[in-house]
Amino acid sequence: MPALNVEFTEEELVVVRALAAADGKSVKAYVHDITVREHARRVFVEGAKKFIDDHKEEFRAAFPDDAPAGNDTTAKPSSEAA
Repeated sequence: MPALNVEFTEEELVVVRALAAADGKSVKAYVHDITVREHARRVFVEGAKKFIDDHKEEFRAAFPDDAPAGNDTTAKPSSEAA
């Protein structure tokens, strides 16, 4: 299996060791898991952004009073909405 050597400052390594211990993992397992988790988070966020962009008009039509200000010229100013 491929491996990777990662360099940390002494201060960074203290933090990484503490975080790994708090998760009950070795430093190696912790660094692996956090890297994979960050990738999954980024993929999720990209998908969420695409979903919102793809369905923006549907949301706007279904919830016209909840549309963010400035994104719809037909939306009422917040002072008139109440």
